[in-house]
Amino acid sequence: MDFELSEKIQAALGLIRQFVDNELIPMETAFLTRPFRELLPEVEKKRAMVRQMGLWAPGHPRELGGMGLDLVDLGLVSEALGRSPLGHFIFGCHAPDAGNVEILHLYGTPEQKERWLGPLVEGRIRSCFSMTEVEMPGSNPVMMETTAVAEGDDYVINGQKWYTTAADGAAFAIVMAVTNPEAPPHQRASMIIVPTDTPGFDLVRNINVMGHSGDDYFSHAEILYHSCRVPRSNLLGPEGHGFTIAQERLGPGRIHHCMRWIGVCNRAFDLMCSRAVSRPISPGKTLADKDIVRAWVAESHADIEAARMLTLQTAWKIDRMGWRAARQDISMIKFVVAGTMQKVVDRALQVHGGLGMTDDTLLAFFFRHERAARIYDGPDEVQKLSLAKRILSEYRAP
Repeated sequence: MDFELSEKIQAALGLIRQFVDNELIPMETAFLTRPFRELLPEVEKKRAMVRQMGLWAPGHPRELGGMGLDLVDLGLVSEALGRSPLGHFIFGCHAPDAGNVEILHLYGTPEQKERWLGPLVEGRIRSCFSMTEVEMPGSNPVMMETTAVAEGDDYVINGQKWYTTAADGAAFAIVMAVTNPEAPPHQRASMIIVPTDTPGFDLVRNINVMGHSGDDYFSHAEILYHSCRVPRSNLLGPEGHGFTIAQERLGPGRIHHCMRWIGVCNRAFDLMCSRAVSRPISPGKTLADKDIVRAWVAESHADIEAARMLTLQTAWKIDRMGWRAARQDISMIKFVVAGTMQKVVDRALQVHGGLGMTDDTLLAFFFRHERAARIYDGPDEVQKLSLAKRILSEYRAP
């Protein structure tokens, strides 16, 4: 495996790190204390700067106006941007839009691409992905109650979804709904575009996540679809192929998430080390003189490096062999990197003491919002069981 970087990507990473340090980190105090909507004018100014630098939409194809980076380079960009919660949004490579762009690019009709894909890549509109259901187990995604029943030239959608990230202010949702109830489990659901101004699309609330409901892009919504009628031409890909499309979206999406989490780890690690060497605990001594703190620093550094290299290896394999060849790696990075992030953020918070519990640093935000990394996109436990099953199958007698 060769992770040697081109001069172009090295230069881009340098510019991105500098931009995060100089332009985004100074915005974080306002981000933590004010509604995100109030920051949008300033956010748009920063986005204009990114476009002028030629760094907009690093993961999207060149023909759509992006940089067209491969997964390894995109992963490194995601790591650099992950140091600030504003990074991915301001550079136009944020979830769920990034995944929805991939779906529309691969499966959208010319009409769908013209209406939704171009404006989405350009950052003129936002989208959301509506899959998780309140009463159904996310660990078994084929269990789904939301239905889309064909009536003439339309689908009529009924169901309840939640944790639909960034629905507040989105122009459209991609909805997973059962269209073929009699088919085998993985062929029952389809993906359908639903404009959010469609009658019957009801955003009930932004869900409180550990006491914070958020707003606009930084939110997770509960949505009711009640007799929500859209044209059958809004179907993405063949009917019944929703889970197939979701699997193709999963591999690259996992790289985006995991390298962003490595960026979170790097930021938390920097904060931990800076606090350790500056916080006095007795005359002439700081936290950095305590053996337990030194052990946390060493363990965190090793954990981050190991998680980082495992993720880059997975990206390298997907780039060259496709996501199916990297299925075991994709499962591994999900629980390894999410667990590493939780440990590093927790250690950093502990070193900060009472300060770490406040929004005077970024650590409390990371602790609140990134704990979910071990749950969404498949709980850690499911990933471990699935991986173990595949590994053990290789040892069974033919």
